[in-house]
Amino acid sequence: MCLKPVWVGEPGELKFAGTAVTVRTYNGDWSAPVQAIDHAGPGDVIVIDACGGDIAVWGELATHSCLVKKIAAAVIDGAVRDIDDIRRLKFPVFARYFTPTAGEPKGFGEINTPIKISGRKIEPGDWIIGDESGIIVVPRHNALEIANRAIDVLEKENRIREEIKRGSTLGQTVYLQKWDIKK
Repeated sequence: MCLKPVWVGEPGELKFAGTAVTVRTYNGDWSAPVQAIDHAGPGDVIVIDACGGDIAVWGELATHSCLVKKIAAAVIDGAVRDIDDIRRLKFPVFARYFTPTAGEPKGFGEINTPIKISGRKIEPGDWIIGDESGIIVVPRHNALEIANRAIDVLEKENRIREEIKRGSTLGQTVYLQKWDIKK
């Protein structure tokens, strides 16, 4: 996704995972995004398709509400305002644009409907995982398989890390020469 974090914090501090509460709204219409906070539970991630708009659908008060409800993060394909306040609150918000321009509630949005952000379809209940490197979407029906694959990758990388600590190099440990084209 082509979204950037509002707040990064210390290395490793910006990490979140939770199930998506999806929102489709329009440029500057913050009615459905704010109402989604009431639909979300602790650990959920609010994911907003604001049509890539440049008028804010999110700000400090919405962020503060999420902290009170223990919502994990907000991901916004649109604009967010009150950047300094959100950074002070240390809440994970990713957005396409940062702006001083506030929107207004118009009531045209929908909550918990399929949305698309950066060409990626997101359904309510999909897993949203993010950190300083970016955000990924794991479809809920693939979550267990993907989690098992991630554990396998972590175990393999831990073994490689131990080999490197013992004096090997990454290339030697993963046998890169076997992949080289023989001339």
